[in-house]
Amino acid sequence: MNTLLKALRDDEAGFIISAELVLIATLLVIGLIVGLSEVQDSVVNELNDIAEAIGSLNQSYFYHGQSAPGKSHTRGSFFNDRRDACDGNECAISCDNPVPESPKGGGHW
Repeated sequence: MNTLLKALRDDEAGFIISAELVLIATLLVIGLIVGLSEVQDSVVNELNDIAEAIGSLNQSYFYHGQSAPGKSHTRGSFFNDRRDACDGNECAISCDNPVPESPKGGGHW
């Protein structure tokens, strides 16, 4: 039994492989986090572009009324599309400047 404990204590092959795997896994996770952050930023920017394209469509319409003499008539209608707050790319979703935190303790909301 004493030789078995001595062999277990002297065996370091598993520890070296585990340390290498932990180092490689750590580097992979850090790279994955940075990569996913860039993917998220790109997706948000593309969705912002799509929203700008949809917002730039002119949704105004106009139609004439119709009438038949002595029978019935319908009135015409129109809608004038005005500019919204974010129509000219004034609303950047992912490009805000950093804001410092308020002091802890007696600060107000």
